[in-house]
Amino acid sequence: MATLKTSKPLKRVASPRKPKDSRSSKGVTACRVAIIGAGRGGTALMEIFTEDPLVTVVGVAEIRTITGGVRLARKLGIPVLRRYQDLLKMKEVDLVIDVTGNPEVEQNLMELQAPHLAIAGGASAKFMWQLIEARIRASVEIESTLTRYQSLFRLYVKEEAEGAVDEERTRIACEIHDGLVQTLVGVNLKMERVRELVSEDPNKGLTMLNQTTVQLKHAIQEAREVVYNLRPGQYDHLALIPALSNYLTSYEREHKIRTTFEGKGDESQLDPKAKVFVFRMVQEALSNVVKHAKATKVTVNVHLTKDLLKAKVSDNGQGFDVQKEGQNPEKWDHFGVRSMKERARMLGGDIRWVSKSRTGTTVEITVPLATKEKIHYAKKN
Repeated sequence: MATLKTSKPLKRVASPRKPKDSRSSKGVTACRVAIIGAGRGGTALMEIFTEDPLVTVVGVAEIRTITGGVRLARKLGIPVLRRYQDLLKMKEVDLVIDVTGNPEVEQNLMELQAPHLAIAGGASAKFMWQLIEARIRASVEIESTLTRYQSLFRLYVKEEAEGAVDEERTRIACEIHDGLVQTLVGVNLKMERVRELVSEDPNKGLTMLNQTTVQLKHAIQEAREVVYNLRPGQYDHLALIPALSNYLTSYEREHKIRTTFEGKGDESQLDPKAKVFVFRMVQEALSNVVKHAKATKVTVNVHLTKDLLKAKVSDNGQGFDVQKEGQNPEKWDHFGVRSMKERARMLGGDIRWVSKSRTGTTVEITVPLATKEKIHYAKKN
């Protein structure tokens, strides 16, 4: 028996499974199908039919002993016969599908006297398996495309994370330059002046030395703040609520802004890196209160439920028009908005600002806790 000339079969192979009962769980009788030809067409039909509970492949006929279809049939436990005539003698067959493309086989099937048997062959059978093969190929292409886009997305996330780290480094460098360095430069100039006054005017020199001592203590405090901001004391233990509580105590003492803190819930479901991200976002929001809000009071609330973390930073300051400021990217970036949004996005969460002029500002952070995956792209932060 001749068969269609075939190329290499598709790589997608159905999983081995037990032979299906001719009746489904709902009592519907499954169609019993016999396939003549185990090339591309027969392989495509078996791949799709073995996943269909309403179809049972009861046998395959193929004169060649080694084809992809023969291997698949044996793997699935489907009987393989050399002669298609033997396949037609099987009693429990409802439909015979010929995908060989052999005119002789097609003619013999047309002349077959078997009223109980449905025959599909020729162009109709070829069209059938081509449609099925196209569907399988489309599924493989979709899977390949999804894999490619997932790789591109991971690359994008990595680049965005590295960009956020670079931005954070720039911000810290600016804070050190504008704060600590300037203070130390002032101390140095005063010490030079004190040296001159030691012989000229000792009393004035002593007064300036006392002022310089106070300024130097302030510089030491600034240095401690920078170190604390870079690595909170509880980082090693990854305790978000105690870390924020201690930070607010230091924040109130340093900036003379009254603080209120409330933290409740079980943070064990929160990824360690996510804790650092949330800490940084709250820290940035508190920094904005000092720089822009002119507030006298700030309240921080952190509430963890089974599936969600909610954090709020509210102040009683001068507030601002969120919509108007949001249209000015340069000014908006002064509030550290970009880095805060990037951190929230990397956690699969959200952050938003609620404010109006002279009504204070509230920063709302939400982070889902449905999964506890490691955030590898936050390593450098």
